Amino acid sequence: MGSIISIQEFAKLSGIEASTLRYWDELGLFSPLLRNPETNYRYYSTAQLLALNFVTVLSDLAIPLKTIAKLRQDRDPEQLLDLLEKQEIKMDMEMRNLRLRYSIIHARRELIKMGAKADISQISVSRLEERSMILWPRNEYSEDATFIEPLAKYVGKVSDYHINLSFPVGGYFDNMESFAKAPNRPDHFISIDPVGLYNRKAGDYLVGYARGYYGEFGDLPNRMLDYAKKKSLSLVGPVYALYLMEEFCTNDTSQYLCQCSVSISRRRAKASVRTKGANAGGSNAGVPL
Repeated sequence: MGSIISIQEFAKLSGIEASTLRYWDELGLFSPLLRNPETNYRYYSTAQLLALNFVTVLSDLAIPLKTIAKLRQDRDPEQLLDLLEKQEIKMDMEMRNLRLRYSIIHARRELIKMGAKADISQISVSRLEERSMILWPRNEYSEDATFIEPLAKYVGKVSDYHINLSFPVGGYFDNMESFAKAPNRPDHFISIDPVGLYNRKAGDYLVGYARGYYGEFGDLPNRMLDYAKKKSLSLVGPVYALYLMEEFCTNDTSQYLCQCSVSISRRRAKASVRTKGANAGGSNAGVPL
């Protein structure tokens, strides 16, 4: 039977607050061994610590208290197995939702921090890491249309394309020519979603920044082209327009900040022809890049 102790002593031994024990008693979930009819004080047996384990285990698993109370009076292994299986499925869904929310937070924090550190006045060559994205279907434009028309089309069908609009959305241009010709008409949209099957490869990229509403890049395409020409850089592949700061960060559309990047290759200078006696040391050192 064990020793008879007060509710305060039982609370100390069990780690359950006395107020919680009183509440459980009122629910009929877990009651004291004795109750003084004059003072209404509750008294427990130390042996009840074993019976309490059933309640605390299921409570820790977020099983509703009413369900625990019902099972405590009449239970068998099959009932418990069915209950645990259902709770496992429920918790798996909750963990998936938590992982999704974590991914959204991580993606947005990363872009905002990048925007806060960016030197937006400069065009530069930077090393960018691999990034997973979702590449939306190719956009179709009517005459004089901007990005708004295809975006509205896809927003209405996000579930069909497995797109989560909580992740940052940017623009994808087939190449620098496409970007310079119509910067407000990306060939695709991209979502910065880590489960995306499209990967921007790690490598050296020509990077520039522009402030303003979506599609407003000012002279950025020309400045990037001028920089590439001056530095003898070949611009290869698509242009990525990632909005580091947008309506999520500010009400002022003029303060939206976009990072535009395109992969580069350096043009190799032709090696100069050397005569046998041209190099006194006999070295055939190549021409540096």
